[in-house]
Amino acid sequence: MALKIKLKKPDQKKTEKNYNSADAISEKSKFAIVESYKSARSNIMFSLSAEDQKVFAVTSYAKGEGKSTVSANLAISFSKMERRVLLIDCDLRRPNLHNIFKVENTVGLSNIIGKMADFEDAVKHDVLPNLDILPSGTIPPNPSELLCSPGFEKLVKGLIDEYDYIIFDTPPIGVVADALLLKDRVAGYVVVLRERSTTHGDIQKMLESIKLADTKILGFIKVGCTQNKKSAGRGYYYYQYY
Repeated sequence: MALKIKLKKPDQKKTEKNYNSADAISEKSKFAIVESYKSARSNIMFSLSAEDQKVFAVTSYAKGEGKSTVSANLAISFSKMERRVLLIDCDLRRPNLHNIFKVENTVGLSNIIGKMADFEDAVKHDVLPNLDILPSGTIPPNPSELLCSPGFEKLVKGLIDEYDYIIFDTPPIGVVADALLLKDRVAGYVVVLRERSTTHGDIQKMLESIKLADTKILGFIKVGCTQNKKSAGRGYYYYQYY
């Protein structure tokens, strides 16, 4: 499979109108939330520099905990540093990113790996300045096999030199094993926890699965936090090293 990559000069006229989720950060977002993502970004950058890597994955234990929104917001935050960022929807069973960003999902990652399309046929350039999106594409009958395939490995290797950061939005660890199949492609995992949803038992199972896979957690991002007078100013999101 020939990998054709033609990165375009960022279109500085792109604005937050290119995505439609109320949870995605923009110029109108609360200061505390934007700053929390900046803090998470800084900590992830330190973790990646220690691993000499620039590819990481975002996951959670169960569906509906906000991992795709967090993936999108981290990608937006990284792109604000004027770094070239590629966000890939690796959830081939239940794609979500095309619902956050205004992009079509007719051709994407699965089509590239399946040798039905080239990278340039599928990637959405400059959805925001410095941010490209690769949708998941057609839902395949064999998602696990595609993520383990030499075709996916070749694709990632070809993209590493073209982008400053690559972020994988992966399926929930507690639902399918697909996320952990990517362990050799990433520096580690950023795990999303949702208040009043993710349980201590869920976290323990995740830790055991990740340890068994011989990979690592870069940190946790907790979402859905209730803001009160004591926590006012600290925001609804926080990042924590593991």
